[in-house]
Amino acid sequence: MRVSPSACIQLKEGTHIAKSVLMPGDPLRAKYIAETYLENPVLFNDVRNMLGYTGTFQGKEVSVMGSGMGIPSMLIYAHELYNFFGVETIIRVGSAGALQDQVNLRDVVIPDSAVTNSSSVKSYGLLGVSKPRADKQLLAAARLTAEGIGVKVHVGPVFTTDYFYNPDQKASQKARNRGLLAVEMETAGLYMCAEANKKKALSILSISDIVRTGEMLSPEEIREGFNDMMKIALVTAVCSME
Repeated sequence: MRVSPSACIQLKEGTHIAKSVLMPGDPLRAKYIAETYLENPVLFNDVRNMLGYTGTFQGKEVSVMGSGMGIPSMLIYAHELYNFFGVETIIRVGSAGALQDQVNLRDVVIPDSAVTNSSSVKSYGLLGVSKPRADKQLLAAARLTAEGIGVKVHVGPVFTTDYFYNPDQKASQKARNRGLLAVEMETAGLYMCAEANKKKALSILSISDIVRTGEMLSPEEIREGFNDMMKIALVTAVCSME
C-alpha cells in the first residue's frame, strides 16, 4: 500500500533525497553523474525508470535525478521534490540548441530567464509570453564557480519551447531575432515551479547542436561530454547549502 503522497517518486527503503538536486532530462545522464562525481551514490528511485541517486560531493549530500523531456514532465518531478521531499534547490543540467552566432558546440549557457510558448504559464497565473527567472544567488554562485575553474559561460535569456519538432518553421529565427541565446524544453517550467513554491532553481545548459547550421553532438557525447556543466552545477549545489 502506497503511503507517499507523490505519484512518480517512491523512495526505496532506507533512502532519502538531499536538499539540493541536480536534474538532467535523461535518467541515464543522472546515472552517469552519480557514478562519476558522487561518493557512495545510492539509488532512491526507479519508478518509470526515472533514476534518482543520493551521494556526497565535497563532503555535502547531493541528489541527482532525471526530469524527462518537456515542461509537463519537469513540473511533475519538481513539484514532488519541492513539496513532498523537502528539496530546497533544483539545478537543471541539460542540453540546448544554440541560436546566436557567439554560442558554439559544448559551450555552457546559464539562463537568467526563459521565454516560453507553453500553455502552462496560464496555470501559474501568468499572462502571454512569460519570462520566469533564475534564483539570483544561485546564478551568482554559478558564475563565480565557472570563473574559478576557467570555464567561459554565456548568461542571458533562453527559449523554452513545448515543441521538439515545431510546426512553425520560423520559430527559431524569431527567437534568434529576440536575442535569446539557446532553445530547450524545461527551464521555464522549473523556474515557474520554484517561484510558485518559494524555492530555488537554476538551469545550466551545454550546447548539443547549432540550430542555424544543423551541427550536433551524438547522444553519447551529450550524455557524457558535458563535464564543465556538471562541475559548475555540483559546486553551485554545495554552495547553496552553506
